[in-house]
Formats: sequence, C-alpha cells, structure tokens
Amino acid sequence: MLALRLTRAAHPAVHLRRLLVATAAAGTGFLLLSALGYAMVHPTHSTAALLRLSWCAIPLAATVYLAIAVARTDPGTKPRPGLSALGLGPARLMAIAALNTALACTLGSLLALLVFLHLRGDLTGMPFDGAAKDFLAANRSLPVPAALTLLTVLPVLASTAVAVTLRPRDLPGPAGRARVYGRFGAYDTKAGRETFGAYGRFGARLFTSPSRPSPPPADGHAAETAQAAAAHTPSGEGTPQAPASETPLPAPADVPELIAVTKSPTGLPWGIAVLAAGLAVESYAGATEATPETTLPGGLAVGPVGVLAGWTLTALGLILAAPGLTHLCGRLLQTARPGALRLLAGRVLMAEATRIGRPLGVVCAVASAAFAALTLYDDGGTLAFGPLTTLGGAVVAGCTLATLLTAAVEARQSRAGTTQALLRLGAPATVLRSAAALRSGALLAFFVPLTLLVADLAALPLAR
Repeated sequence: MLALRLTRAAHPAVHLRRLLVATAAAGTGFLLLSALGYAMVHPTHSTAALLRLSWCAIPLAATVYLAIAVARTDPGTKPRPGLSALGLGPARLMAIAALNTALACTLGSLLALLVFLHLRGDLTGMPFDGAAKDFLAANRSLPVPAALTLLTVLPVLASTAVAVTLRPRDLPGPAGRARVYGRFGAYDTKAGRETFGAYGRFGARLFTSPSRPSPPPADGHAAETAQAAAAHTPSGEGTPQAPASETPLPAPADVPELIAVTKSPTGLPWGIAVLAAGLAVESYAGATEATPETTLPGGLAVGPVGVLAGWTLTALGLILAAPGLTHLCGRLLQTARPGALRLLAGRVLMAEATRIGRPLGVVCAVASAAFAALTLYDDGGTLAFGPLTTLGGAVVAGCTLATLLTAAVEARQSRAGTTQALLRLGAPATVLRSAAALRSGALLAFFVPLTLLVADLAALPLAR
C-alpha cells in the first residue's frame, strides 16, 4: 500500500518515466508472445523458433536498462533524514523501488497480452483480415502457462536488477583499519577499545585540564604559534576565549563543493581494444567464404555468424570507451585558455563522464548498428524489414534514448546543490543554460562522426 501511495503522489515527470517503462515492457512482451506463436505454427522448425526467442534478449536487456535508470532517478526512493525513524530505511526504499518497477513491467506485460489476444481474434473478430496468422497462431489454442511464464520474465528480471543496483552499501572505513563492533552493536574504526569510565565521565572529551602540561612543540614555527596563543590567553580559570575581533567566522555549511575533480575512467583502453577486435572479426568473417551463416528473424537477410560476433564486440567496445571519451571531451573544452563558460562546461563533463558516458555509448552502439543495417538491407529504396523487426528496433532505440535522457535528469539532480550555489554566488541563469548547450554541442560534435565511422566500417565487410 505504501508503494501505491508513493506512486500515486509522484510528480508527473516521474509518472511519465514509469509510463515509458510500461510501454517498453509491452513491446518486449509482445515480441516474446510472437516468438511463442511462431513456435506453435512451426513445430518442426525448433531452431528458427529458438533463434527468434534468443533475439528477444536484446529488447529485454534494453528494457531492464531503462527500468534501472528510471528507478535511480525516482525521488520517492531517495534516502532522506528522518525516514529511518519511520521505518523507511535504505533497505525499505530499495524494496519500494523494486516493487514500483515490477508494477510498471507487469502493467506493460498485461497490455501486451491483451493486444496479442485481440490480434489473434480471441477477444473480438480477427483484425487485418488475418494478415498476422504466421506468428500469432490464430488457429491453435494458446498455452496459458507458457504465455504467463514468458510474461513474468521481464518483471522478475527488472525488479531484481533494480534491487541489486539500489541495494544499501556500507560506507567504506579508513584504509588500513579493520571494522570492529563497539558497544550496543555500533560500528567503530578505532584501533583500540576504551574503558567504560571514559564514556561515564561527562565532559571528559570536551575540556582539558588547565594543570595538564601541553606537549613540547616540534619545531620553531610551532613554538611561535604556541607563544602567540599563550599571549592571548587570559590568566585565570575557565575556558580560554579568543578576542571577538579575532574569532574566525565559520564557513557556510550549505554551500557545497562546486565541481569535484574526478579521475579519468579506466575503460578507454579496453574499449578501444575491444572495438578494434570487433572490426577485425567482421573483416575476417566477411572475407572468408567458409564462415557459417545464420538467418536473422523478421525479414533480415542471411549473414555470417562472424559478422554478428564482430558487431557485438564493436558495440561492447563503444560502451566501454564512451565514459573515457566523454571525459576527454571535457578536457578538450578546457584547453587553450578557457573562460568561465568553457571551464564550467568542461568540469561538469569530467564529473559526469561515467553517468552520462555509459548510456551515450549504448546509444552510439545502437545507432551504428541501425545505420549499418539500413545501409546493407536497403533494396532499391524499400527496406526488407518485417513488422516484428521494426517493433524490436523501435523498442531498443526508444529505450536507449529514454535511458540517455533519464541519465541526464539524474546528473541534473546530482548537481542541484552546485547549481544553487552558483546562483547564490551571482551567476546568471543564462550562463548555466549556455554551459548545458555547450556540453551538448561538444558531445554531438565528437560522437556523431565517431558513430558514422564505426557504422561504415561495420557495414564494409558485407557490402562487398
């Protein structure tokens, strides 16, 4: 009930992101049911049916990835002060996020089942004059346990992935010190244990005895500091007080650190190596005639298995290298005596390289594969794509774009304190918008040519 109340009282933007998850789940569920229908119509073609079912793993993974990104940006599952006293600790919030994800995916799966039954003619008459009989198995009874099993795969996987991603993590202690347990089960990182009297004497840690001698200074500078402090100390008992004019003003606690300097992601060399290996595998498979071939479902042509493996390695290389390339874009923006605008845009790109770079790499991988497919299978201006391939491509492309936009929203939420601090310091809002536009332009100018280059190289082996 608590998850339903939090879901109902959420912001409209949060409802929109959850609706995107439900829509993607509906598309993926329909593809799974279509694979089941094809297996029922062609019981002797078990290999082709298994191949169609295996190709559903790509939209399934894209939908799970979108569900994780939406759960990370859900403000209702963010830990806040005081929620633990109400029983809403990190573990409970994680469970609520997983439950919300399961509800959205279940709603999409039920919608897919209704559409599938409607197209089969089980609810009303057969639509479209029975044009979809090949993969709907309209003349056969639908096995309900098999259909429900396929539809429960996505909610289970998505909720489990969200629970693993948002699981509570203990804060790491200081390096070189083992964690020990203190009194009443409290965590402690100190090397030695203290006696009970140390906790029983009130004020033992707040004030020092005036008769206790101070340790000798280590050097001359420390001695001068001690003499200067002794000169301002009044003679008499009580706590020493500094003059009012020399009391330092505390720094405002509500002003966060503007932009932290981050290290470069370590996946750039591995990504470049995997990308080069994928292109090499594609070239070798395209030049070798003895390479075994496979038929892609949904109307795609026949192609070598090695080319498919090369495409997979190429996509993985782009995903691994994208955070490092995003960090490099931030560094390039700050070169050649940057001003305040370029410095701000570059530092934000460097700080958000991992959060933004990974979804951006997925978008580049999907875009390069789509561009290569459009180049290869364009037959006289008409594409040889079937309806299921079009649906699967739309689900994958939509999920990747929505994940990238959701990651941008998460990055904006993470630097909300920095934005407020800049506004309090007098930075105009136009500067922040200009910095955001500069970051977007730099990423487009860097990744669009890279995507087109990788797509051309990926389509080259099969274009011969």
